[in-house]
Amino acid sequence: MTVSVIDASPHPSYPPDMEESREKRIGTSLSNERAFRTKQAIEAIYSPRFRSWSEVSSLSKAVRERLEAEIPWNTLSNVAVLSSTRKDAWKALFETPDGNRIESVLMRNRRGQFTVCVSTQVGCAMKCVFCATGKPGLTRNLSCDEIVDQFRFLRDMAADANLDGEITNIVFMGMGEPLANYVAVREALRIFTGPLGIGMTRITVSTAGLLSGLDRILSDPLWPPVRIAISLHAADEAVRKKIMPSTVPGFIDSLVAWSQKYAEAFPEKRRHLTLEYLLLSGVNDSTQDIRKLVDLARRFGRVRINLISYNTTDSGFMGSDPDTVRRCKDTLEAAGIIVTIRKSQGGDIAAACGQLAGKNHSQTS
Repeated sequence: MTVSVIDASPHPSYPPDMEESREKRIGTSLSNERAFRTKQAIEAIYSPRFRSWSEVSSLSKAVRERLEAEIPWNTLSNVAVLSSTRKDAWKALFETPDGNRIESVLMRNRRGQFTVCVSTQVGCAMKCVFCATGKPGLTRNLSCDEIVDQFRFLRDMAADANLDGEITNIVFMGMGEPLANYVAVREALRIFTGPLGIGMTRITVSTAGLLSGLDRILSDPLWPPVRIAISLHAADEAVRKKIMPSTVPGFIDSLVAWSQKYAEAFPEKRRHLTLEYLLLSGVNDSTQDIRKLVDLARRFGRVRINLISYNTTDSGFMGSDPDTVRRCKDTLEAAGIIVTIRKSQGGDIAAACGQLAGKNHSQTS
């Protein structure tokens, strides 16, 4: 199947038994029961109190056994969990029902709580040359349940390990391009911001800049106003095209025009747009490159720049040295632009940005 890297149209489908959501399957399974039983079962799936259908004592034994036989409690099988040496990041390797492998990460955040980084696809079609995830290409989209179940597993794992803190944030920055799996991501956002109780401003969807998907957000009443981050990585379109092949002609101007519509659609001050900028030595970190970034940021208006240090893969690139990173930050701040430097976590277990590739592990936490 040919996959477009610039369109958010359907990609390789889910396995046949996952085309219908778990919530709908629960409703079908309990169609002969009183309506509130379906609600109880769905609430139980998202509750941290339970780890299996057999524990949901509010349901009869017969109902529990039926659900156990028909609907897996978790769509993913955990293969391994790796813990960073600093104990601030944990990477989980999962196997999907059809034998594919994906990864997600639990990270200690700046507030001392936890952030979960979820994947949205098996592989990725964007082919960004600095990223390990895109090298194998795209296998298929993840279902909404597979996205949500990454969070559910890591939440339970953190509780079992008695980790101090709560999961307060979710970032869609794992394997895959979220806006190329638009409907499943939107449904996962409904669950995260609804029954799982994560605040909308605590969730960030990161995209390589699928313009069709970004446009869809603006006109979709079902899309919740979560934060959006654009993986920019170069303010010069020719440079960006070299490192991000999904870049289409006129991308920069189109993105600026979109950002203005985004600011109108979400005028709240907390709804700023984030531009992610991966600093690559000799590629996009020269004085001229950063001046172009300053000029571009001013065109966006309400924006913040997130500088990212390169995490080693086998791509052949090198990250900018610390002095260059500081110089870039100082230049942006001198121009009045809000800038942060992303804290790199989990590099020693290949759990940092751009390193997720669904590979096997031999060590568990």
